[in-house]
Amino acid sequence: MTDTPSETRLRTMHPLLKFALELGPLVVFFIANGRGGIYVATGAFMVATFAALAVMWIVARKIAVMPLVSAGVVLVFGTLTIVLQDDHFIKMKPTMVNALFGLALLGGLWLRKPLLPYVLGDVFVLTDQGWRELTIRWGVFFLVMAVLNEVVWRTVSTDMWVAFKTFVYLPLTLVFAMAQVPLMTRHGVEPPADKPADR
Repeated sequence: MTDTPSETRLRTMHPLLKFALELGPLVVFFIANGRGGIYVATGAFMVATFAALAVMWIVARKIAVMPLVSAGVVLVFGTLTIVLQDDHFIKMKPTMVNALFGLALLGGLWLRKPLLPYVLGDVFVLTDQGWRELTIRWGVFFLVMAVLNEVVWRTVSTDMWVAFKTFVYLPLTLVFAMAQVPLMTRHGVEPPADKPADR
């Protein structure tokens, strides 16, 4: 039996599953790098990334914008890495993704067309000021992470960079996301109550 449209819209992904799908490709990348080197790891990372997207679609019947864009950059930079046998491309991938997200968020805010409500608006309801502050914070965070990745991959060995990407990059993002909870609570808006049906 197929799902009705209303059942499909109500599908949600458990936070632990979402975390596992985000962490999984990075763990695969780390293990494959240890066993076969950066080029084998890049291929494995690409496969794991798109496998994670497939699971997201199967479970939730939708894929969020950020993992979709990230997967697209993984495909391009991963392919360049393997075809050209140049690991600079896969190392630059986090820089490009973070810079893209940061500039998009801050640029949208500057143009008075904030993008974050379109990404998170079905999960959180905030005041305009709340969206503005959250957008600025995330935009700056993404740009800082882009710079950090550039500094790390240019100053340490490939194995150290892979470890950083696996065990530092995602945890930093999660810690930052948790640190935004007070702001979202402060600027949260209660959804309007449903009007009682006429009798």
